[in-house]
Amino acid sequence: MTARVPERPARPRPVRLALALVLLVALPVVPGIVATGSPAARIPGESLVVLLLLAVTPWRRLRIGLASAFAVFVVVAIAVAGIDRGFRIVLGNRFDPLDWPLIGSALGVASDSIGAASVAVLVAVLAVVALAAGVALAWAALHVDAVIRRARRARTALTAVTAGWVTIALVGSVLAIPEPVTAAASTDTIGSAFSRASAALHARAAMAHTLARDAFAAVPGSELLTALRGKDVVFAFVESYGRVAVEGTSFSAGVRATLREGEAALSAHGYAAQSAWLTSPTFGAGSWLAHATLHTGVWIDAPAVYDTVVESTRFTLSDAFRRAGWSTIADVPSNVKAWPVGTTFYHYDTLLGADDVGYRGPVFGYGRIPDQYTWKHFADTVLAGPHAPVMAEIDLVSSHAPWAPLPQLVPWAQATDSTVYDPQPAQSEPAAKVWQDARTVQRFYGQSIQYSLGAMFSFLENVDDPNLVVIALGDHQPATIVSGEDAGHDVPISIIARDPAVMRAVEGWHWTPGMRPTDASPVWRMDAFRDRFLTAFAPVG
Repeated sequence: MTARVPERPARPRPVRLALALVLLVALPVVPGIVATGSPAARIPGESLVVLLLLAVTPWRRLRIGLASAFAVFVVVAIAVAGIDRGFRIVLGNRFDPLDWPLIGSALGVASDSIGAASVAVLVAVLAVVALAAGVALAWAALHVDAVIRRARRARTALTAVTAGWVTIALVGSVLAIPEPVTAAASTDTIGSAFSRASAALHARAAMAHTLARDAFAAVPGSELLTALRGKDVVFAFVESYGRVAVEGTSFSAGVRATLREGEAALSAHGYAAQSAWLTSPTFGAGSWLAHATLHTGVWIDAPAVYDTVVESTRFTLSDAFRRAGWSTIADVPSNVKAWPVGTTFYHYDTLLGADDVGYRGPVFGYGRIPDQYTWKHFADTVLAGPHAPVMAEIDLVSSHAPWAPLPQLVPWAQATDSTVYDPQPAQSEPAAKVWQDARTVQRFYGQSIQYSLGAMFSFLENVDDPNLVVIALGDHQPATIVSGEDAGHDVPISIIARDPAVMRAVEGWHWTPGMRPTDASPVWRMDAFRDRFLTAFAPVG
């Protein structure tokens, strides 16, 4: 005779009801907790609203739809709050839904830091958690609604709680109570995000007027950049080279030492330099926004604004050089895909990406190609031998997060031998280990800046070009984990040349002699540079 298996007792209804109530109270206020870091208990207005709607809805399918929509709304609010919190921590600003391209960039950097597989697992886990939270919240709303429908006292309690919520909310608003009992955190989060998106769209619409005003757009090439005729001009963006790199931090002493040594070497080779500060439109990421700001003379602080600008005919620095007869080149070693904006907007004659420079060595995190290789390849293929004057933008990426593993400087003659870099990643700590400690991250950041600057100095010391002019600058400050809170948006900029006439042309800028700007150095907004540069080397009118 087969023994009878006892049936599992059903979970008591009070326990299920209690669980449902906890979910309805806890999940909708999570966005507020994420935003403020405060776990203060509050009564969420969204849960009361959905319960009232369910109570007056006679059709079951519609009730299921309402509960599901409520759950999706809350889960989306939690996700937006989490992303916004991340933006504030890393980038120092609020998340605008129109800034979604930055999320992809962040995932790319995370992949370089902890590995693509780890990022994929993390994203999958978050997706499962979000789905589970949504299902649980929809169930909770329907379960509580079912209880309310069966018990008159429950309907009375819902009415009383709702009336109390409204009363307390009104009193709290009038008295400006700092920690109110009532909350609408999910609604506030979504509403705030939409408000920021609306403001961004308004700014984008107003940009047309700004783009239309351009004193240089109609200047003929014969009148542009006349004081730089015959010069090879390089705009070198040093990734994440911010003000914190050269002053007031635990790692700035090493960077200053590199600048001093490089300045002495440049002086020995006949170069002079002057430096100042530019205020970048971005912080911690979004390099392309800074590049476009410098080129266009327009303040581009968001992807939506960037999209508007690059769809326009705004006159860029590369346009000015091209119109004046220079051969123009963009050397962007981080590009692994086609970059149509390089030709449709910047109008570069030549685009060089990761697959165009012959590098066959190891990958160094996000900085796939060591900066010294980039400089040597540029010197050998662009500047060597007789050539027409060149204007180039070179994006140096060895100092891009995650700042590990780090490349090392090699003898200049070997810098384009890819095999020389093969052992270097193993000689550096991996990013996953570096990012376990903030101080270690900061130390590796400082070392990456020292490497990038050292690579530039090795180029200047070894290329015998009396007509070479280099404008070296940072694109933005590093992320908050390195910069700290309230670090500002300033980045160093230096102009380097052998020809004294170049320095005479910028005397009116009153920049500080040498490679390191000081507290007394001028601070310009980055969008002011284009007009001042074009004016200094060929005044309009």
